[in-house]
Amino acid sequence: MPELTPQPKPRRRRRRRPSSTSPSASPDNRDKVKAGPRSVAPTKAETALLPAFPGLSPDHIHVPKTEAECKAATAEICAAGIAGFDTEAKPTFRVGEKSGGPHVVQLALTDKAFILQLHRGPCQKMAAEVIASKHVLKVGFGLKNDRGQIRSRLGIPLNHELDLDQIFRKLGYRGQIGVRGAMGALLKLSFPKSKAITTSNWAATDLSLRQLLYAANDAFAALKIMEALQKEGHLQL
Repeated sequence: MPELTPQPKPRRRRRRRPSSTSPSASPDNRDKVKAGPRSVAPTKAETALLPAFPGLSPDHIHVPKTEAECKAATAEICAAGIAGFDTEAKPTFRVGEKSGGPHVVQLALTDKAFILQLHRGPCQKMAAEVIASKHVLKVGFGLKNDRGQIRSRLGIPLNHELDLDQIFRKLGYRGQIGVRGAMGALLKLSFPKSKAITTSNWAATDLSLRQLLYAANDAFAALKIMEALQKEGHLQL
């Protein structure tokens, strides 16, 4: 009989495990995101060529001061169940210096915004109630930094939040897109940010009109971007 040559055993094919970074494998599956290809947000120069985001006018920006005004605003926000969210803090310019922020908390609804100055007792109480609420969804960008300052100053967690930077990352955008990049990419509108305003004194007793407009529309823009994501089928809450 002819000598038989042993045949090599067939290699077993290993099954690939799903990536832990995919939306379906994420431990936080509160929001369902439709994944997309890798994308790059428009640059600052590119967005400057786009039409301006209309935003809120001064007539739609409210700065509550009394306990009654804060209670009314809280009731309105809780009834809505969702609000655009952001905070502002007095900037620091020296190594090791702490700002003690946040000094301002912004909460925006579909047609108005509330600017809460935390040096006012009723406003700080209102901000803490809404921030800690598990029934009001807070929508914003880069909320990790806000979370740390909130815990440091108010001693409470930022509950029930939606960080849109994370949503755009799941959609394929690289890094932290921010409100300006998201506005340009999704709504094809510009959202200019003045460094003179962003680095202004947010701990001032009375904020300027430019500060109020910037603060209100930062939170309002986040809400509008979330609504656009929902409308285009990218996000389901």
